[in-house]
Amino acid sequence: MSFKNFEWRILLRVLLIFITLSGASFLLVKGWFIYLVFVAPIVIYQAVEFYRFHKKAYEEINQFVESVHYRDFSRNFDVKHAPVELQPLRKGFNEINSTFKIISKEKETQYQYLQKILELVDTGILSYKISTGEVVWMNESLKRMMQLPYLKTISSLARRDEELHKNILELKPGETKIATAHLEKSSFKILLSATAFQTDGEKYKLIAFQNIDEALDETESKAWQKLLSVMTHEIMNSIAPISSLADTLKSRLLQSLPALNNESGSVDDLELGIDTIKRRSEGLLKFAETYRNLNKITKPNLKKIYVRDLFESINQLMQPTLDQKNIDFQIVLKDTAIMLEADTNLIEQVLINLVVNSIEAVKDKADAKIVLSSYRDSNNKMVISVADNGTGMPAEVIDKIFIPFFSTKKNGSGIGLSLSKQIMMLHRGNIQIHSVEGVGTSFLLHF
Repeated sequence: MSFKNFEWRILLRVLLIFITLSGASFLLVKGWFIYLVFVAPIVIYQAVEFYRFHKKAYEEINQFVESVHYRDFSRNFDVKHAPVELQPLRKGFNEINSTFKIISKEKETQYQYLQKILELVDTGILSYKISTGEVVWMNESLKRMMQLPYLKTISSLARRDEELHKNILELKPGETKIATAHLEKSSFKILLSATAFQTDGEKYKLIAFQNIDEALDETESKAWQKLLSVMTHEIMNSIAPISSLADTLKSRLLQSLPALNNESGSVDDLELGIDTIKRRSEGLLKFAETYRNLNKITKPNLKKIYVRDLFESINQLMQPTLDQKNIDFQIVLKDTAIMLEADTNLIEQVLINLVVNSIEAVKDKADAKIVLSSYRDSNNKMVISVADNGTGMPAEVIDKIFIPFFSTKKNGSGIGLSLSKQIMMLHRGNIQIHSVEGVGTSFLLHF
């Protein structure tokens, strides 16, 4: 309706100018020049007013375009004090600005809402330009996960983790892939998912990073528990009768000794064979019983304990052995008031096992040293570290170190680290290893 009024005003002005010019032309043709003196000022006035009107309208439009260009939708055009013919125009500009303001506010609200959601999720998200590799966005979860405060380009990741960088570049949109992320002192498994989108002629790739280490560990642990349960059950059911039968055979043999001829030593050989069968069957039973320990722990008795008390207990238990082997044992605890929610007996078992492993690793070192420390990581989670300057481990050993039955020691059972890992999982934490051959090894308990 406003536009129609504005349109009629313009038509009226044009019509008046046309009538005035027509009148002036008629007077000029008739030669009535004296009357032109009165008509000429009217023509000039109308022409000037028409010019001023269009100039003012142009300026108004120019100001509106400028406010749109700079997204200044808060600007208000004064309708009340405007000329009557410009009031509809200013009113229309104000309505457009109000609409843009609402749309802009809704978009900003949606953007902030999306930002907050993406910051709250545990999944790391990274977006970069495919053409240049420039990283346009990464959420806080990814920064914490990868311990990266900033990433300018995707190629910058190659200096930190070349293998992960290669996996990201090779990952096609719509695909998922399990990869390993390497940090300074640890590594973990992540599930990579990729998608791509295009906007303003620029193609982007979006990568989702999901830490699946805990899920894989839990699945692996349950699989081992089932296997061990079946295996130990079968071994004990099969070996127990053999051990019992060996006892019976030896008893019968001893009863029959007076009636047997042992000149060739055959009876002695038979007795030795029975003793060997009994000893090995008992050994196998003990072996199976030992591995049943992996399935015994089901629920820890959690309570708040001071880390300093935990460290003091380990020091008292291990100090005689450490002194005997001339090993420098250091405890680093900057905050003595730091506390931990854990099962004291189970965590002590883990720490003793790790210290014993470290003792084995540094036994041939002249400057043997083991460091027990505790601190909070970048996520404010408690970490206990057992580090040594021993022989270290090759990569192929590190990958197998937590597998039940696997051991690098000649007389090792391969149960210690597997049990330690299960205990940490029961505490809803995990255990990680960082080792360099010839430099040393550190085990990190994350709570």
